[in-house]
Amino acid sequence: MRRILTIFFLITISFLLQSTVLSIYSINGMAPNLMLILTMSFGIMRGRREGMLTGLCCGFLYDVYYGSLLGPYMLLFMIIGFLNGYFHKDFLMEDIMLPLFIIIVDDFVFCFVQYIFYFLLRNKTNLMFYFVNVFLPQILFTVIATIIVYRLYVLINKSLKKKVKDNEAV
Repeated sequence: MRRILTIFFLITISFLLQSTVLSIYSINGMAPNLMLILTMSFGIMRGRREGMLTGLCCGFLYDVYYGSLLGPYMLLFMIIGFLNGYFHKDFLMEDIMLPLFIIIVDDFVFCFVQYIFYFLLRNKTNLMFYFVNVFLPQILFTVIATIIVYRLYVLINKSLKKKVKDNEAV
């Protein structure tokens, strides 16, 4: 129960930060995607199921606030969380290189899907322009935020695991 409440609290805080503070202080409209970082982090730290459920909640909030339909971002975040859960077995929590590589791939997929639905289907086909001016800055900001925020998520995850072990020992 504590784990669910903690994840719900983290999703709420990430969403509020991303939709208010980071959108105000964005550079050229680009800000780090904290919801994607949270989905990736819990996917690789806790496994496929928890990554998928975190992605479901993050995607729902993303759809409600940013999307025009309910469901596309939810599906995208669920798939990303589920696929990141496959790295759970090969993962060392103190290692930052695997999460950085994964967030680069995740954010590229996220930006590319946005490009397809928001630009390509409207016959705006200049992919290199969007790659240089949208994809790369977005990925760079998200990677920098991952370096900072990921360590906090590791500490929270260790604390949750410790509490579970302490409750099992009693």
